[in-house]
Order: sequence, then structure tokens, then C-alpha cells
Amino acid sequence: MEYSHSDDELLRQPIGYWSWAAYKAVVTRTRAALADLGTTQPQWWVLAQVARADSPRTRAEVSGLLENYLDTGHDAMESEIDRTIDRGWITEDPSGRLNLTPEGRAFFDKAAALQDELWAQRHAGISDEEYLTTLKVLQRVIHNTGGHAWHH
Repeated sequence: MEYSHSDDELLRQPIGYWSWAAYKAVVTRTRAALADLGTTQPQWWVLAQVARADSPRTRAEVSGLLENYLDTGHDAMESEIDRTIDRGWITEDPSGRLNLTPEGRAFFDKAAALQDELWAQRHAGISDEEYLTTLKVLQRVIHNTGGHAWHH
């Protein structure tokens, strides 16, 4: 790959710009691929949380966990949960617990395979060591600037 600047010049480049550009590229690619599959990224998050849970989670648990993802917000996550229910991928019992339907399982499996493809695409030519270093550096930058980020 040809880089934008020499190593000395890259050392003076703003992390804010490059982290934003990486974010924009990754999220844009992910959302476009999921849209081609017929879903949104927040609906994927809902499906993944329900499908991968050891025991059924409540709407409040899923919404509370996901509302901070990419600044989605509480109201938007509630709407995305409703849309996922409307699509027949999950159900909500009277206690608020969310359960995957057979249709939801089939769609989740399809979307999970797509996410695996996207992961491989993003990581092409990047070693695990380089990836780990990058995430640690970004977390240190967040810490150093007084920011807060989290992911389970």
C-alpha cells in the first residue's frame, strides 16, 4: 500500500482526522453492505445481542447496552428494536424479554456471515499485532483527552 505521507510527515498528522476518516470508511461500508442485505446496522446490533445471549435479555437491557453505540440514542434504539420485532426476527414476551424467531435465526446467520466477510476485508494485510497496537493507541488517545469510550 502507498501511504499518504512519509513516516516523518505521518508523525505530525492529526489523529482526529485519521480516526474520523477510518470511522467514516468502516461505518459507511458496513451500513451499505447491511442495507444490501435488507437491514440497518442498529437492527444487526439488536439481532446479535439477542442471538448471542446466554439467556433472553429484556428490551431495556438491549436498548441500554446499544444506545451509546455510535451515539445512536435511546429513542432510536427503541425504534430499531420495534422494527426488528415488526420484521418478525424477534419477539417480545410480556416481561419484555426478547427472543429470536426461526426467521430471525436464519437472517442473523446470513448477516453474521456478511459481518465475517467485512471483518476479513477490513483486516486484509493487517496483522493481529498491528490491529491490537492500533486499538491500544486509540484507547490511550481517548484516555489522554479525557474522553470516554466503551464496548463490551
